[in-house]
Amino acid sequence: MREDLHKHLEFVQAVISRMASNSFLLKGWNVTITVALFALAAKDSKPAFLLVALFPALSFWGLDAYYFLQERLFRALYDDLRLASEDAPRKVEPFSLSTSEYRKHVQSWFPSLWSPTVVAVHGAVVGTILIVLAAVQCGWLN
Repeated sequence: MREDLHKHLEFVQAVISRMASNSFLLKGWNVTITVALFALAAKDSKPAFLLVALFPALSFWGLDAYYFLQERLFRALYDDLRLASEDAPRKVEPFSLSTSEYRKHVQSWFPSLWSPTVVAVHGAVVGTILIVLAAVQCGWLN
């Protein structure tokens, strides 16, 4: 493998790792902020904090889906680079990190919201918020 191609693969892999790391951090922040808002709601006996918890939970869900989409795009770029050989013409410009060519082949943002890796944590957090909010409204948690 040529040295420039190897270096290009390293650049793309670094971006993929950064996207995965951001996704992991978002999941942690989602749970942390939701628990903090639950604690405030319980301490002050104000269920409005539960409604407030929905905004960051849904925001983190959307942002995580965006990072997941970006990770998929960069994985497609990585695959094209990986499959390039000395004799075959390269589809990708040397050291380019453009993923625009792959947008038509990779699912868009909305389907990424429902990917099992994204929906597992964020769906559970939003579901918990809604269940606790419904329990408070029905008077089960007084």
